[in-house]
Amino acid sequence: MDRAPRPPGGEPGVTHQPGRPDQSMTLLREVVERPLDPGYAAAAQRRAEGRAPALPWWRKGIVVVLAAALGLGAVWAARELRAPTDGAGDARALLLSQVSDGAARGQQLRADNAALVEQIDRLQEESLRGTDPEFLERVQLLTLNAGSARVRGPGLRITLDDSRDAQAGEPGADLGRVQDLDLQVLANALWSAGAEAVAINGHRLSGLSAIRSAGPAILVDLAPLARPYVVEAVGEPGDMQARLTRSTGGAHLGTLRESFGISVSIEETEELVLPGTTARTLRHAEPLEGHTEREDG
Repeated sequence: MDRAPRPPGGEPGVTHQPGRPDQSMTLLREVVERPLDPGYAAAAQRRAEGRAPALPWWRKGIVVVLAAALGLGAVWAARELRAPTDGAGDARALLLSQVSDGAARGQQLRADNAALVEQIDRLQEESLRGTDPEFLERVQLLTLNAGSARVRGPGLRITLDDSRDAQAGEPGADLGRVQDLDLQVLANALWSAGAEAVAINGHRLSGLSAIRSAGPAILVDLAPLARPYVVEAVGEPGDMQARLTRSTGGAHLGTLRESFGISVSIEETEELVLPGTTARTLRHAEPLEGHTEREDG
């Protein structure tokens, strides 16, 4: 049987037209080629030709009234959300009053403690002056070395203050604030430079003193400090300033001034009066047995 050749993909004698490559994507073609719905297109054409029906005045009025009501409602809601409620304001006022009362009570307790320490020293001196003056002299020397006695003498007064941006509260100016580390470095540098007594904002430093931070506040022996920070050191002013300049503490002060804008001023003074510290309680150290007898012998 003779087989006539057939066109590929169909019956003999049937002509096949080539289809579109995107024939199976009818929906996508409609979206791309005709993005506007026919109804919207007809309405737009009527408006362009001036044949669109005009809205009645009462419908326009309703639209205006609804828009004004929505705007007023949005403004009222925003004001209500931003305005603090009475309960929040009362709670904040109560917390502020408690903080103020606590700070005042702490200041009063520190003043009472200082007065009691002075009274104890006076009574101790009166009791030992007539009975054992040599022992009294030794006690006075020990209290002087421990930082418990008031001292007077020449020295340096170094003042640190926050940068102008930090004082103005500019964003990103936190590095321009004096930190507890800065005061620690300066105090250690002054001790190494030959200082015999050091105080920060009137708080005497001793072997038991701690300089630390609590949030943005700097504390010395748990007492908060306020800027500017005045560091006073008793000793020979010229030698101390020369040694401080050559030390890492002097380099740290230069970095604070040049890189962070912190104000640093150093002043030599002929007479400084530093109070004694009230931190005298040893928590861990105990005297060795027989140490006093060997010294006396």
